[in-house]
Amino acid sequence: MFKSIKNVFYHILIFALSAAIALSLPYTGKFIADNYLTYWKLIENEKAFLISMEIAVAVLLIMLFNFLVRSWKDRKFSKIALNDMGLFLAAHKKSFRIKKRLKKFKGKQGTARDVMLIGSTGFNTFVNPESDLHQVIQNCREAKIMLLNPFGEGACVRAKSIPDPDITLEHFREQIAKSVEFLKSLKVLQKNIRLKLYDETPLFKLTVLGDYISMQYYHSGLNVQEMPEYIFKHSSNHSSLFHPFYQFFLSKWRDSNIPEYDFDSDELIYRDNSVNEVKREKLNHSFPN
Repeated sequence: MFKSIKNVFYHILIFALSAAIALSLPYTGKFIADNYLTYWKLIENEKAFLISMEIAVAVLLIMLFNFLVRSWKDRKFSKIALNDMGLFLAAHKKSFRIKKRLKKFKGKQGTARDVMLIGSTGFNTFVNPESDLHQVIQNCREAKIMLLNPFGEGACVRAKSIPDPDITLEHFREQIAKSVEFLKSLKVLQKNIRLKLYDETPLFKLTVLGDYISMQYYHSGLNVQEMPEYIFKHSSNHSSLFHPFYQFFLSKWRDSNIPEYDFDSDELIYRDNSVNEVKREKLNHSFPN
C-alpha cells in the first residue's frame, strides 16, 4: 500500500514538473529573444569571460564523456553479471531497507518449497525470530541443513578466527545447540527436517531456495553478517554460478564422511555411498536438554 501511494505521488510530481516546464517555455523563449543581444554586447569584448566560459564548457564535456564511458562499461559489466554469471542481487545487509527486502524475498521463494542450507551455527540464519529464514524453515516443504559439528575442528578454528571477544568456542556450541533444539521442535510437528554436522572449517554460507541461491563467504577474522550477500538465479546458461554453488552443496550433502544427526537418539549416523547405515556414534558431548 505504501509503495502504491509513493508511486502515485511520484507520477503526480513528474506530471506537475512536465506541465510547469511546458507552460514556461513561451515565456522563457521570449525572455531569451528579448535580452540575448543586450547581454551579448556586454560580454563579446570580455576576453577573460569568454576564456573562462570555454574552460568551463571543456571541463563539463570531459566530465560528460567520462560519465558516459563509465556508464557504458558498468552497463556492459552488469550485463555480463546478469546474463553469464546469473547474478540476481548483490547487497550489504547494513540498512534496514535492504534487510527487509532480502527477508521478504527469501520468504517468498522458500515457503512451501525445498530448502537446502549450509552454514556455521544456524542461529542467526533461522533460529533468531528476526532472521531471514525463521519463518521459511517452519513453512518449507523439506529442509536439508548442514551445520558445524560443535565438537569438531572446524568449529574451533572458526571461533578462534573471529576477533570479537564475545564469540568463543563455547558461544558457538551454545548457538548450535539452540539451532538443533529449534529443528527438534519442528520434527515434533512432523516437519521433514534433516541435519548433518560437518567437521571442516566453513567456506561458504549457502541457501538454496527454489531457483535461487544465496551466498556469503566466511572470511577469516570477520563475522559473516558483515560480508556482502550474493543471490544467483537458476539459468540454462552453463556459465551461471548457480550451478557450481548448487553442486558444491550436493557434493557436501552426499559426502559419506559427513554424518547425519539423529534427533531422537542424539547420535551421528554414518552411511556409505549407497545410503546404507554403516555405524552410529554419540557426539563427544550431548546437547543440553
